[in-house]
Amino acid sequence: MSSNSRFTVAVHALAWMALVQPRRGDGVMTSEQIADSVNTNPVVIRRILGRLRDAGLVVTQRGQGAGWRLARDPASIDLASVRDAVEDAPLFALHAGTPNQACPVGRGIQPVLRSTYARAEAALHAELASTSIADVLEDTIARTEHP
Repeated sequence: MSSNSRFTVAVHALAWMALVQPRRGDGVMTSEQIADSVNTNPVVIRRILGRLRDAGLVVTQRGQGAGWRLARDPASIDLASVRDAVEDAPLFALHAGTPNQACPVGRGIQPVLRSTYARAEAALHAELASTSIADVLEDTIARTEHP
């Protein structure tokens, strides 16, 4: 079973944009440039950036000098907003089918897990909301300068 990396790729892309954007006059970067940092296909980056654009986290520039740039200051983009923009599914899923209702565990497991999962997701959301793209970039640069 593989894990979805959209969120990680989105955070990486936004942190890279936060690093590079101030160094550019127009602040516009192409999906190819971003993909080079992430080491993935530009199509993957464009799909993710499209979701981030829909959430108001990045904007596009069309025509001559087309590309992407951050829509807001990196300190105002929290990781909960990024996750909400790029992830469709909840963190945890219940059984695809209905468990055996004749079994005491099958009969009672879904409400118990639903409640537990809701608390876990709320805790994760709160933690992600307390960290910004600027925080991620600052910590990343600190680790690369002082490994």
